[in-house]
Amino acid sequence: QVQLVESGGGSVQLGGSLRLSCVVSGYKDIASGYCMGWFRQAPGKELEGVASFDSSDAISYIDSVKGRFTLSKDNAKKTLNLQMNNLKTEDTAMYYCAITLCWTFASGYGPESREAASGHWGQGTQVTVSS
Repeated sequence: QVQLVESGGGSVQLGGSLRLSCVVSGYKDIASGYCMGWFRQAPGKELEGVASFDSSDAISYIDSVKGRFTLSKDNAKKTLNLQMNNLKTEDTAMYYCAITLCWTFASGYGPESREAASGHWGQGTQVTVSS
């Protein structure tokens, strides 16, 4: 059984940093067409892909986080990390670790819900940035 467990969320001041981690168990290799990464969902808004690895380890970020967020993974520990620096209030959201179709990470193509999405999803960790 595949499980994704996120941690590291919290409340920070504007300009602060947080590091999110996702421990993946029960999953071997990313299948072609699937990516591993992070989504976020702010209240009243759609799921938005933030950053992802594809099956060749190429990394993609949405424009709004480029230069501030860094995606990495530790294959030995089976952990996916998202280092978030210079946080803005608009980064406030629930952040989800996911292994799902790569095209859904693209801006504007996020799934309607985790329940409707393909692949595997974690339960989420809250990030709140205050001014």
